[in-house]
Amino acid sequence: MAQNLISLNLSDADYAEIDTALSTLETKLAGLITLSKDERRALAKMGDKSEAFCRQTLLVLTQNPGLVPPSLDVAEAQRDLANLDALRSRTTRLRQLLGRVEDSEMALGSDVMSTALEGYAVLKVMGKGSGLEALRKSMSMRFARNSQGVAAGEPKAA
Repeated sequence: MAQNLISLNLSDADYAEIDTALSTLETKLAGLITLSKDERRALAKMGDKSEAFCRQTLLVLTQNPGLVPPSLDVAEAQRDLANLDALRSRTTRLRQLLGRVEDSEMALGSDVMSTALEGYAVLKVMGKGSGLEALRKSMSMRFARNSQGVAAGEPKAA
């Protein structure tokens, strides 16, 4: 029985609209940055436990402006916090969507692979004498063993 985990029916117009929406996201989010591994490692990070501390400290600093040195930009930190809150809910939605896209991409590939494997098995049995031997042999390269006994395209066992 053929596997069919997903049937996705998006038209060229649908993909064009998706591309337009992605371009809009890229344009609107042009201010986002990319950090290197070293930059990520070096940053002070605000985790869940630190977030309450940060919010409380900004509140106290805002309520007591006379204690704040001019070099400490509390207003910028408040804008950063507001943008963090606004971006966070969108990040959650994007992660959920990306997860569904990745799962669907995997399922589509699996459906194709499953059908191709079934079709190849049929060709091996039914294709003899029908002039398909050369084509079947070229397709069999997918399963050719290398010197270590691993099929081509398969990861080697550790």
